Amino acid sequence: MKVNIIGLGLIGGSFALGIRKAFPDVEILGIDASEAHLHKAAELKLIDDAAEFGEIKEADVVIIAVPVDAAKKVAIEVLDKVGVNTLVFDAGSTKAGLCETIATHPNRRNFLAAHPIAGTEFSGPSAAVEDLFRNKTNIICEVEKTAFKLQERALEIFQKLGMRIRYMDPKSHDRHIAYVSHLSHISSFMLGKTVLEKEQNEKDIFDLAGSGFASTVRLAKSSPAMWTPIFQQNKGNILETLDEYISNLTKFKNLIENDDFEEVFLEMERTNHIKTILNGIN
Repeated sequence: MKVNIIGLGLIGGSFALGIRKAFPDVEILGIDASEAHLHKAAELKLIDDAAEFGEIKEADVVIIAVPVDAAKKVAIEVLDKVGVNTLVFDAGSTKAGLCETIATHPNRRNFLAAHPIAGTEFSGPSAAVEDLFRNKTNIICEVEKTAFKLQERALEIFQKLGMRIRYMDPKSHDRHIAYVSHLSHISSFMLGKTVLEKEQNEKDIFDLAGSGFASTVRLAKSSPAMWTPIFQQNKGNILETLDEYISNLTKFKNLIENDDFEEVFLEMERTNHIKTILNGIN
């Protein structure tokens, strides 16, 4: 099997490691706008060699793992060049805009819109993790628009990487992911910003920060180059989630201002139900 990966950061690199482990005879070629990423990916043996877009026609699988603002253009460029039996799938965190962009492309049947919900706060080829996708959910959108034999190829790859599959329409995906992923990152970035601003006057604040603070702001270490386009692409859903989040914060602040700590307790107790949900996921 010949696999071409476009974008050799955390996600693309982790696909490379996972696929190489699952398919020992695979040949993996890489495309990246960064020469440094290409060299590092080769050094880490994520890829066997660099490739050009013109070689995509010979690939069995093309994986698009670039920021979502670039994914639309890249998807069109790839679909313009693919062979009749080439599977193309992406891994982006927004789906509606991409699916709309490629909807009428003559080679739409070659494309599978996917979103593996996996990652870390790190980026670049060095951040790649061999089993990043194991036991993680992979959301697939508009599966019926992909040729059946290419669906089968994709599902074989996802299964061998240990993914759980969930099917969803693109708009529902973007709405739900705004709550469970995009809002989490915004919250983490803004908590980090708040503490950094306070730290200018109180130098001991980071000495006092415990594991709770570290885990809450972990996502604030994520790449702005990746997350800014995500927020832009999913603007409408993100604004809706922010309105609800800000409303809850304001209500909680008001409870404390009014010394209504019985209701503060009840609010937190009701929210403890999240443990049941998360235990079910894990």
